[in-house]
Amino acid sequence: MDHTTQLTQAESKKEISILVASIFIAGLCSIIYELLISTASSYFLGDSVKQFSITIGLYMAAMGIGSYISRLIKTNLLSKFIAVEIALGFLGGMSVPILYFCYAYTESYTLFMVLMILSIGTLIGLEIPLLTRIMEQYYTLKINISNVLSIDYLGALIATLLFPFLLLPFLGTFKSSLFFGLINMCIGFMNLWCFKDELNLGRRRLYTIASTAVCIVLAGLFLTAPFLMKAWSSSLYEDRIIFSLQTKYQKIILTKAKDDVRLFLDGNLQFSSVDEYRYHEALVHIPLSLAPRRKNILILGGGDGLAVREMLKYDDVESITLVDIDPEIIRISKKNKYIREMNRESLEDKRVTIFNEDAFVFLKEVKEPFDIIISDLPDPNNVSLSRLYSREFYRLIRSRLNKGGIFLTQATSPYFAKKAFWCINATITEAGMKTHPYHLYIPSFGDWGFVLASEAQLDTDSVQIEVPTRYLEDKIASSLFTFAKDLIEENIEYSSLDRPLILSYYLKGWRHWN
Repeated sequence: MDHTTQLTQAESKKEISILVASIFIAGLCSIIYELLISTASSYFLGDSVKQFSITIGLYMAAMGIGSYISRLIKTNLLSKFIAVEIALGFLGGMSVPILYFCYAYTESYTLFMVLMILSIGTLIGLEIPLLTRIMEQYYTLKINISNVLSIDYLGALIATLLFPFLLLPFLGTFKSSLFFGLINMCIGFMNLWCFKDELNLGRRRLYTIASTAVCIVLAGLFLTAPFLMKAWSSSLYEDRIIFSLQTKYQKIILTKAKDDVRLFLDGNLQFSSVDEYRYHEALVHIPLSLAPRRKNILILGGGDGLAVREMLKYDDVESITLVDIDPEIIRISKKNKYIREMNRESLEDKRVTIFNEDAFVFLKEVKEPFDIIISDLPDPNNVSLSRLYSREFYRLIRSRLNKGGIFLTQATSPYFAKKAFWCINATITEAGMKTHPYHLYIPSFGDWGFVLASEAQLDTDSVQIEVPTRYLEDKIASSLFTFAKDLIEENIEYSSLDRPLILSYYLKGWRHWN
């Protein structure tokens, strides 16, 4: 074998390696972009099932369009492929930053989201057909197609594993988008380097300049992402942001204006220090005053420690089990000086035991029954949370109550989301408990509702508040169970795991006011 033949074989192996790496990275990035757009839209618009369904449907359709367009490309396949990668690296990398900008500063988020999905999907649809045709010179058609598809699918698998376990908790959607835009640009650079002799000088210079410019933009945005996100968050919140953290589960924001400290989870207000006592006194003292026993209490959610603060006012409370899925909320509530001052360091009390678990999973696994169970969970604004307002979830709660035990859940607003409120009431009834809904006015939230429940009938006229409070007293407590007729909604169906009606009721109700 002569030197020329050996060189040709070495070059062929190098070219094949570059193309195989290109296929793998293409498969990796394509799924990441899809997941990022779906997740960002779920954050901003709610209803994650709807957002993922729309994104996947439009994405697949656009990929079909891109594949069809690829047949119109007759010559200069490699040159066209590199151009596609430069465009894809830029659009994919900028996808989430553009969507963040559109959400904060325009009224046309959905339009830009659809355009972004269609553009990226079409470019991705061009990738694989072009790569397959480029590799025809190395393999037969049968082997070529199997190689391309298997490597592409492997990249997609890696992407689906990276996204929930590494990218979202450690980088977040904004930086992940920019990072994978840069990864996508590696394909362009690798092919420019490997196949430089097959491109004319003018085209090679053009692609090098374009690739370099895109990388500078993406890298610059990646490095300045903390400052950009701070400015973006400030545009959404009226008050000064004093703490911001993206956890594995949610975006945590604390704001402060004078003496008003507010906590937001995924953009949704959880409490204001000015009037949180109204909410937490109504949440805790009504069920505790009516319960025949209150030795051991389970609270689902409530990682801020404010409900626990109220529970600790009772000397006969022996143990409080708090279940909150996000350990960062617990850490912040123990360490942040503003929240510690509000919750009076309640989470450090020896009577409090904390579990960082999913509420549904915890209830399935726990064996001991409780005298009182309080659900202080976020509103059912996505599929994951809606399962915690289902018939099955409430049946689990019923099975974990001692005889005569009492359950209470916050139940969103009977004014702003009337059908959602009465759906929660109907669902608890369907789970086999007698319900006693009530509501009160909280300035930061408006009219807010709760549902009290037990297997036994409760005498809501006999509420007697035995501990110091700022708002709640006996006469007020009894009056909270009265609803004006314009707040009552009848013939509402219950929600289940199979049919999460609470989600649609909730989103339709709040969409009108938002």
